[in-house]
Amino acid sequence: MSHKILLVDDEPHALRILQLGLKKVGFEIDTAPNGLVAFEKITAEHPDALVTDIDMPKMTGTELCAKIRDEIPDRDFMIILLTSRAELEHREWSREMPNLEFMEKPVSVRRLVARLQEYFESD
Repeated sequence: MSHKILLVDDEPHALRILQLGLKKVGFEIDTAPNGLVAFEKITAEHPDALVTDIDMPKMTGTELCAKIRDEIPDRDFMIILLTSRAELEHREWSREMPNLEFMEKPVSVRRLVARLQEYFESD
């Protein structure tokens, strides 16, 4: 069974690199340019995992996670926040979210694939 991953980043080049790497190993990929579009896709398409940048216009990755937590609290899926800065404020807040992890940018596609596969194997 192919797992559906939603990739969210406002940088098209970053999205493309991650999309190609994840598709290569068999994941089904959808993308969104910001948190607003991502939230619509999460509620409509129910992806199995979310990989999102933190720093984006319109709605940041942390705002997206808060909206998921507040509006669809029963939604339990893997969330990986990509950040170029692993700030303490994000890590403190993230303890409230199940299945949420941080990966620092630039992210290794190989490392991301390995973490997603590990999550789905334990599921």
